[in-house]
Amino acid sequence: MELKEGYKQTEVGIIPSDWDIDKIKNLALITTGGRDTQDKDDDGLYPFFVRSQTIERINSYSCDGEAVLTAGDGVKTGKVFHYINGKFDFHQRVYKLSDFDEKLDGYYFYLYFSNKFFNRIMSMTAKSSVDSVRMEMIADMLIPLPAKPEQQAIAQALRDADTLITGLEKLITKKRNIKQGTMQKLLTGKKRLPGFSGQWEVEPLGNIFKFSGGFSASRDQLSSEGYCYLHYGDIHKSSKMFIDVQAEYQNIPKLNIPLKRVSNASLLSDGDVVFVDASEDDEGTSKHIVVINKDDTPYISGLHTIVAKCKTSALDHTYRRYCFQTRDIKRQFYFYAVGTKVSGISKTNIAKIFIPILPPLEQTAIAQVLSDMDAEIENLEHKLTKYKDIKQGMMQELLTGRTRLI
Repeated sequence: MELKEGYKQTEVGIIPSDWDIDKIKNLALITTGGRDTQDKDDDGLYPFFVRSQTIERINSYSCDGEAVLTAGDGVKTGKVFHYINGKFDFHQRVYKLSDFDEKLDGYYFYLYFSNKFFNRIMSMTAKSSVDSVRMEMIADMLIPLPAKPEQQAIAQALRDADTLITGLEKLITKKRNIKQGTMQKLLTGKKRLPGFSGQWEVEPLGNIFKFSGGFSASRDQLSSEGYCYLHYGDIHKSSKMFIDVQAEYQNIPKLNIPLKRVSNASLLSDGDVVFVDASEDDEGTSKHIVVINKDDTPYISGLHTIVAKCKTSALDHTYRRYCFQTRDIKRQFYFYAVGTKVSGISKTNIAKIFIPILPPLEQTAIAQVLSDMDAEIENLEHKLTKYKDIKQGMMQELLTGRTRLI
């Protein structure tokens, strides 16, 4: 391929002719920490960097200044990169890169290192069981070096993008918290919408739903061929309280078996509620999803699921997405859950859980308020994804010199 004028081929790829390249060991000091995970303090005064993207707290600091940190192991399970300029401490299996050479901007280095290093490590460890980073792997990594003013311009442009993304993430968190508070008040009657009053009834779920189990199949049996299949793990992973079969059809795992092997009770219809019957934590015990399936597409409820099919018209379809999320209902799930490492709940016990039954018009009104809030949050999340994609594109352009700011 013919090189564009003003560019050159190097060991790090095609970069502008006026950029240099150098090894990290010539540009930064690499050290490991002296702390262990048990040293953390949830109320600590300073950031404590461990082998995770989560930043813990600690009541001491061994460093004060600009640094980039990355995990020394666990690279096959996740990317861990941090930038800080201040007081902090770090784990004994975390690498600190600091004391940057005067020709290197620290944040520019963080951007390039965090964007490129993980792929290098994965290619080096892909054919082995090694899941750790050795110091020489970092030390020998080459990075491109524009003139420092251009590094700073790149860093500032991407900082601005990060600021926009962080602000949007905070707004989404705020909106979610507002929705959570509104939901708890509306679904428990602590707050009533205008025009509604009177006493609510209370019914056990067994009076409203008929419960049955799912069709057992392992994750390994699923593919892109066959009938839609709802695995309990996908309920646990979902951040939504419903699944729209028609809209999400392409992304739903499939099970390729004759449909006659599946009982009608395990086939999901519009408005069915599917609960998990096992969870590794209390919060997951009440995890569930409401099915939207207006075209009656064959959809098999799977392993470790409990299917709840309405026997009455007591609950509005949209209202079902929210009515099981109150603290009171979750407490009832926790009460009936059994097990130590894994919490389980049975069809019999779910049937004993009591739920308030509101007049149909009030259910519809509450569902409308909450679904409007969900729609606003979803729009913000789409915007966040777009901003992140734009930032990623900016990084590819700016860190390779394809787009120049100076």
